[in-house]
Amino acid sequence: MIALLASSPALFVGCCLVLGLVIGSFLNVVIHRVPVMMERQWREQCAELEQPDHAATLPAAAPDGKERFNLVVPRSACPACKAPITALQNVPILSYLFLRGRCASCGIHISVRYPIVEALTGILSAAVAWKLGFGWPAAAGLVLTWFLVALAFIDIDTQLLPDSLTLPLLWLGLLLSLFAPAPDLAPVPVDMRSSIIGAIAGYLCLWTVYHLFRLLTAKEGMGYGDFKLLAALGAWLGWRMLLPTVLIAAAVGAVAGIALLAARGQNRSTPIAFGPFLAAAGWLMLMFGRELVTGYLGLFGR
Repeated sequence: MIALLASSPALFVGCCLVLGLVIGSFLNVVIHRVPVMMERQWREQCAELEQPDHAATLPAAAPDGKERFNLVVPRSACPACKAPITALQNVPILSYLFLRGRCASCGIHISVRYPIVEALTGILSAAVAWKLGFGWPAAAGLVLTWFLVALAFIDIDTQLLPDSLTLPLLWLGLLLSLFAPAPDLAPVPVDMRSSIIGAIAGYLCLWTVYHLFRLLTAKEGMGYGDFKLLAALGAWLGWRMLLPTVLIAAAVGAVAGIALLAARGQNRSTPIAFGPFLAAAGWLMLMFGRELVTGYLGLFGR
């Protein structure tokens, strides 16, 4: 099977498309549950702080008395009628179309966001497979893509970039740099020197902007999750990709933010998540960053 995938680019792209659709279905779970898990953890920590000292050694129960909740349990169910979602009702995109976007039990409308995430993940996965070809760089690119999709949508929903995703992404990028191929053979993983410098520079870049903005305006312009996400992108893509990543994210974010505020009739003090723009710019650098940087330097004869 591996030999067949290696010898047939079209088959490899098709398999990555299907795999991306399946992963997209799981990412819907991640996008929904990780923020809930974070909130429950915060509530549990607050409850522990409120306990008297003699109760600190007692087994901690869930602060709200609810059942265990993580990425595996409980089983996915309709939020309205609590009917479990069967395997046939969970086939990416097809189940949504077959059910006409409604719960099979109670008929309540299902958000179109679910098939959008599945389709987006599948398309981006196929694009990575097409661009990088069969091999370990494509596998690394797929993992990076899936993390970025989850982080982007969580930030859109909650304006949070969870440490439970950004930090593993950062450390995984640094780890993979130990096994980087020869320079210029693939965009990921990069060599160890570029990865380490990229992680440090990525964090310090937005950290500096944050503190300068706060010094000048007495306001917080972004969250620490943005620092960690850019550090992770630096670890994966190398320090050379940081500047175009930030420039693209800032430019697109400014245009999209103005359009969004105008459409909603809100003022410029309304917070807008920056993570999705960083994620999108990072993915573009994964796909076309080397050509972009090489073309830019070529203008100066380098």
